[in-house]
Amino acid sequence: MDIETKSGTATLGTRARDVAVAAVRGLALAFVSLPVAVLCFCLTLVSVALVPIGVGIVTTPWVLTGVRAFADRRRLLAARWGGVRIPRTYRPLPADANPWTRTFGMLGDPATWRDFRWLPVDMTAGFVTAVLTFALPLYAVEGFAIALGLWRALPDGYWYGFVHVTGRLSALFAAVLGAVLLVCSLGLTPLLLRAHFALTGAVLGGGQEELAERVRVLTETRRDAVDTSAAELRRIERDLHDGAQARLVAMGMDLGTIEALLEKNPAKAKELLAQARQSSADALTELRDLVRGIHPPVLAERGLGDAVRALALRLPLAVEVNVDLPGRADAPVESAGYFAVSEVLTNAVKHSGADRVWVDMDHEDGRLRVTVTDDGKGGAAIGAGSGLTGVERRLGTFDGVLAVSSPAGGPTMVTMEIPCALS
Repeated sequence: MDIETKSGTATLGTRARDVAVAAVRGLALAFVSLPVAVLCFCLTLVSVALVPIGVGIVTTPWVLTGVRAFADRRRLLAARWGGVRIPRTYRPLPADANPWTRTFGMLGDPATWRDFRWLPVDMTAGFVTAVLTFALPLYAVEGFAIALGLWRALPDGYWYGFVHVTGRLSALFAAVLGAVLLVCSLGLTPLLLRAHFALTGAVLGGGQEELAERVRVLTETRRDAVDTSAAELRRIERDLHDGAQARLVAMGMDLGTIEALLEKNPAKAKELLAQARQSSADALTELRDLVRGIHPPVLAERGLGDAVRALALRLPLAVEVNVDLPGRADAPVESAGYFAVSEVLTNAVKHSGADRVWVDMDHEDGRLRVTVTDDGKGGAAIGAGSGLTGVERRLGTFDGVLAVSSPAGGPTMVTMEIPCALS
């Protein structure tokens, strides 16, 4: 009996905590996202309307980029808070595209118009579901506050739902109604939050367009993977030819000379022997660096978490690595995650001006999630020459996604997710 009582208490406490978390998240969605959605909608209308006179050619790419960043943030929250996966299906634009090409390329993208249709939905139905997520448990608590005597402060009584509270008996009815609403909120509040994100996914998702875009993305990522593999093989061949192979050839020639001078000029032979020893050490170092660049031994032996920790130790910044992985992913996924983190950390060292970096790794809902945060100056963006485009393509090979939040002045947060199972 004691065990059952404790289990029931723990379950009730867990559900109450889930309701409180969902309510706070609903409040944030309602009163933080609403102004941004209104601003994005108005700016998009004005900017697109100004395209015929030329002003919109300059402003529209910036405005639509902001709308996409806002939609990407909602996609990330939908995955984290609601368990709803909303694919990012924007068509890529050339990095050196002029404003004209960028404007009409973005306006010709079906995903752009899905974003535009989503904004008014988010301002209306999305706002209502988010508010209800917060209002339902709050209104239930209000019933108890009325029953405890708040009704006395109002000379004409207080309407709580369908109960007109004017005395002790009606206050008791208000408390009963509040209890009923509180019980209902235990189940409805999390459902309302998920309904909000389901609505977001229904509008931002693309149906047949999404399927066609998915085929296109898979085709591109496969081509990118083939091109990347070919480039990597050429790099390895070049490094072997120009580095270790050249040193080994030179060492072989030195050994031949040593053999000829061993009796005639022992001093010179000894000098060349030391040179050959140094050449062998340099060749071994280059081979180790080459192997580490292909697949770090610590990654194969210890897994992604320890490999990232080892990588962090070689950086000139203070890096804190937090790993919560109950198992290991497949080797290709670990390799993609490792080199993606390596590229992001390299960007932080070269461009962010940061003093500290935090790397958080976990696995939830069948997805490996890695978040890299730095306290630098911000301003990082995909496609801005920062190397993040290559990271996005690397992750795209495994159906992964990349989200970047980097306002001017920082901080910068780069979140990477790869669908995978852990062994």
